[in-house]
Amino acid sequence: MRSFLPYLIGLSFVLTVWLGGFVWPMSQGYYSIVDLVKDRTNRAYTRPYDRDVLRADLVAGGFRLGDKAFIRIFKRESRLELWMSPQEGGGKFELFRVYDICNFSGNLGPKLQEGDRQSPEGFYQVAASQMNPNSRHHLSFNLAFPNAFDRAHDRTGTFLMIHGGCSSIGCYAVTDEKVDEIYAIVEAAQNRGQSEVPVHIFPFEMSDDTLAEFTTHRWADYWQNLKTGFDLFEQEKVPPLVGVCETTYVFNEDTKQAGCQMVAGWG
Repeated sequence: MRSFLPYLIGLSFVLTVWLGGFVWPMSQGYYSIVDLVKDRTNRAYTRPYDRDVLRADLVAGGFRLGDKAFIRIFKRESRLELWMSPQEGGGKFELFRVYDICNFSGNLGPKLQEGDRQSPEGFYQVAASQMNPNSRHHLSFNLAFPNAFDRAHDRTGTFLMIHGGCSSIGCYAVTDEKVDEIYAIVEAAQNRGQSEVPVHIFPFEMSDDTLAEFTTHRWADYWQNLKTGFDLFEQEKVPPLVGVCETTYVFNEDTKQAGCQMVAGWG
């Protein structure tokens, strides 16, 4: 029995290292212990979060904390845009700030199933119930994936978020300092009466020339459907109403067709 003792000790050691270095980080939303440590280290940013600084920046841009918010994400460009509009009236949205996305996972194309480590694309809504001020990623808000379109295509996945840090398994990480601003603006908009904040996620800047590069791509038709919603905002500078008829995104008046479902957050 004693001859096996060193092997048992060695096996226990290997198992402990494996659990601590791989299984536990995965359970916390990271690829590895290295990603987890990098994410924690990234939180020591230079300027402590100061809402007064954000308010001053908003005023300088012609906004205020509590105005309506709208987010657009472009994967290939690693860009998150935050647009705003006064709560009163139906004014057009104007760009407040552009943020670099620190990290997202997967390739161009939608998320298909739980565990594929793919960041989603499409149209989502963020309600107050999706905000998480106690996230392990400093701050986060859930995208409400799968939405009505995803469910119509039998797509699965959970915990798809915009969050702090710089590590991703299906989420969009923007660093702690940036998520502080984004979170504050989204939360203030909800508190002032915007029940849901739209988040539109595209594979790339949806120009005709760019789409022409992907005419034979697997997701060409899907991206053309996304472009319809992209174009409507570009034309009107107001996020369109988004619904799903059978297995296709529809917009504005077309969402009133019989049998269609609205894309919604968690009410």
